Amino acid sequence: MESEEKRKALKYKKRIVIKVGSASITHPETGDLYLSKIEKLVRVLADLKGEGRDVILVSSGAIATGRQTLGIRRRPDTMAEKQAFAAVGQARLMMTYQKMFSEYSQNTAQLLLTKNVIIDPVSRENTVNTFNELLKLGVIPVVNENDTISTAEIPEVETFGDNDQLAAIVSSVVQADLLILLSDIDGMYTDDPHKNPEASFISYVPVITEEILGMGKGTSSRVGTGGMSAKLSAARIATDSGADMVIARFTSADVIADIVEGANVGTLFAAHRNQNFNLIQYIEDI
Repeated sequence: MESEEKRKALKYKKRIVIKVGSASITHPETGDLYLSKIEKLVRVLADLKGEGRDVILVSSGAIATGRQTLGIRRRPDTMAEKQAFAAVGQARLMMTYQKMFSEYSQNTAQLLLTKNVIIDPVSRENTVNTFNELLKLGVIPVVNENDTISTAEIPEVETFGDNDQLAAIVSSVVQADLLILLSDIDGMYTDDPHKNPEASFISYVPVITEEILGMGKGTSSRVGTGGMSAKLSAARIATDSGADMVIARFTSADVIADIVEGANVGTLFAAHRNQNFNLIQYIEDI
């Protein structure tokens, strides 16, 4: 069966991008960092690195962490407030990752990206060179959008929209062969399962058709921003660029090991490299 063979092939992937959403690393009741989940995530990523794989983590959570640090429970009301929360939170989030990775003697690096960095050919080349050199040095890059300056209100610094698409763009530019999107949803359904109890789960998508795109009404979480439409957009970027992509619920970091071992977890979107796919044009149209 094609889907089973595709699943089994995931254990041979060598360059993996893993994205975790805000809802995956924060407590649902308070929005505070879920330290035990993050610690397990760090351990699993360190093990993947120990197996000889290149690992890149795309992590949301800067704004939520900033809210926690400042003792503010509500969402930001203004763009300036959002950027301030992100500035405080990004430093705290990276400090948390560095401290936990150091327990496993694993070096990390922070890369904050904007849409314009990827669109501009010179800065994009520099970004790719930085990624490749970090991976060559055995470092696990931790990536986020630079929320302190990324805003639709500043035309010169456009946003990616969410970290699902950012993770897919990163996987494309670094030529990853697997992208894993971890969120608070199980994967792809024929309809929003919260609104339609008859919605069916889809475990395997060989090709992203118009019918599949039409199912992307999706859901969004209280903490995160990316719904199913954003995840399908990420899937188009990843699969057209030659990477398999899996959407799965982040109940614990064990799900990553399960995916890489070929378990039938989440929704697998099969890679089908498209020679006509133009990443930069696609980004500009987002």
